[in-house]
Amino acid sequence: MAGVITVAVVDDDRMLRDGLRAWLGDVPDLRLVATAGTVGELLADRNPYHPDGPDGTGGPHAPDGAAGPPADVVLLDLVLRDGSDPADNIRRVLRTGSRVLMISTVPDRSRIIEAIRAGADGYLTKDHDLPTLVAAVRDLAEGRGTPSMELAFACAYDDSPARPRLSPRERQILLDYASGMTLKSAARRAGITVHTAKDYLDRVKAKYQQAGRPTYTKLDLALRVREDSLEGG
Repeated sequence: MAGVITVAVVDDDRMLRDGLRAWLGDVPDLRLVATAGTVGELLADRNPYHPDGPDGTGGPHAPDGAAGPPADVVLLDLVLRDGSDPADNIRRVLRTGSRVLMISTVPDRSRIIEAIRAGADGYLTKDHDLPTLVAAVRDLAEGRGTPSMELAFACAYDDSPARPRLSPRERQILLDYASGMTLKSAARRAGITVHTAKDYLDRVKAKYQQAGRPTYTKLDLALRVREDSLEGG
């Protein structure tokens, strides 16, 4: 069906998985296509050559992503009982081509930051209602971020050395330039000269490099904006 967003859920709480199946069943443009208790389960179910795959052959392990994404958006529980590393789980799902919306019982600030740095596209606690969840899934499927109170709070108080402290003007030039504006347009919008705007941008790059996060190109800058959730922070 055209326009339908496919969703997969990875959570070790079976009641939550069943609840989401019932919830999402009433949303016409969302279709739940897979549920699993671990990331390994999710990837095995879509890959018949996985040693733990459904054919039970124990054959060679095809790399993650070999069978295409399990869904447009994967709802991924932050902490799973199998002891798997949350950041590794995120990266494994991202390699398939799916977008990742982290879900958790608590808004743990450090864990939120770690998840976003690992590449997660958004973060919601499990006490949100269905309209909030559906809006977040739609945003991710359309390539937008998912601003949430938890994410905004975590980013606002992130004092990690890996997150450079940017001045308001540095941040403004970074956001405008990384969003696709030319440096000339970003400078005009800020009411400064192109030379001054370039100075601000050079400072931003230097701060990220000093923090151990090499940043040279416009693509690098756009990635840092996404990693640090600067759009809504």
